[in-house]
Amino acid sequence: MTLLFQAYPLARSALFTMDAEAAHELTLKSLQKAYDCGLTRRLMGARPQAPLTLMGMSLRNPVGLAAGLDKNGAHIDALGNLGFGFVEVGTVTPRPQAGNPKPRMFRLPRAEALINRLGFNNQGLQSFINNVRASTWRQDGGILGLNIGKNADTPIERAVDDYLIGLEGVYAHADYVTVNISSPNTQNLRALQGQDELAALLLPLQEKRKALADQHGRHVPMVVKIAPDLELEQIDAIAELLPRYGVDGVIASNTTLSRESVQGLPHAKEAGGLSGPPVHELSLRVIQRLRGQLGAGYAIIGVGGIASARQAREKIAAGANAIQLYTGLIYRGPALIADCVRAIPTR
Repeated sequence: MTLLFQAYPLARSALFTMDAEAAHELTLKSLQKAYDCGLTRRLMGARPQAPLTLMGMSLRNPVGLAAGLDKNGAHIDALGNLGFGFVEVGTVTPRPQAGNPKPRMFRLPRAEALINRLGFNNQGLQSFINNVRASTWRQDGGILGLNIGKNADTPIERAVDDYLIGLEGVYAHADYVTVNISSPNTQNLRALQGQDELAALLLPLQEKRKALADQHGRHVPMVVKIAPDLELEQIDAIAELLPRYGVDGVIASNTTLSRESVQGLPHAKEAGGLSGPPVHELSLRVIQRLRGQLGAGYAIIGVGGIASARQAREKIAAGANAIQLYTGLIYRGPALIADCVRAIPTR
């Protein structure tokens, strides 16, 4: 383990004395400064390697960064340098928005969990694209996913307009595009997971992607990110629609509204999405159902509650091809990345 990773527990102790969102911002700024001056590049050991091909993309390893940590795509190179096989940034909306009022992020340390109600706070599509273009992650062989959503003040019946703007904006700069319809922090967004609503969204996205593929001369995979709180029949309906409309993969899952596993803990009653180990079993259930419905060849990225190598293995055993980390990084630090890579069987 490198000196960089060994130092994380000390840094975490200091960061956990701060407001959760302020600590998040300070961590990203500090990581960026360390990367810019070459410190993290010198202290990093060999990148963990376990190559695989997913949706036609060549990944260095199957452990990725989940969307939400870097909403504006401002720290792609610094985060990728930690050893990820792929990095996903966003969610970005067409227009800038401040998100929900603060405080809006809360730690539940006894459960190694977080609750957030950030609300797609971001600087908007143009700033996002500028940041992505300034990064060298893709030129250096990294795989980059760009996650798109709708503005909070866009009526749900016009949500497709925002997703089409997002898809057109990010297409040329992405290795894959994620359509986020499962955040609990934008009013009515999860209604887009309904069978009729999802079909009405995916058809125009499919048509737009075909036009963009012709324009740019390349096919960019499109995936959909879904919630862990779906009923089995809802999962089955989604699994039927995704391949029908040319969607290349699915990310399972986003944060949960359930509080069953954290009852009685400080902040457990805060509104927002719960992430961390309490989501792990919920996510496994969704992944297992999706794999059973979609068959062996369909791409599934497992995310939600991975805080150990064992949980990474369980995601793969449930049917995921690759995984993503977020909350586990905050509690366990970047050493978790290599631990997960080593734990996942090579294929």
